Amino acid sequence: MYWTLELVSYLEEAPWPATKDELIDYAIRSGAPMEVIENLSELDDDGELHEGIEEIWPDYPRHDDFFFNEDEY
Repeated sequence: MYWTLELVSYLEEAPWPATKDELIDYAIRSGAPMEVIENLSELDDDGELHEGIEEIWPDYPRHDDFFFNEDEY
């Protein structure tokens, strides 16, 4: 399983919190690439809710990870 910013961007508007099956269903309905669906299929299916993208991809860059000053623009 691998994630990129492009692939994970298809899940940014997902209905969080969500189960694995709900995320797969969302990815299919929203037209996400097969790689997203394959990555979601590889998640552990413990029936637990995923609260956000960070639980799926712990290295997901947060807004604070970018080093630019929004006030300058």
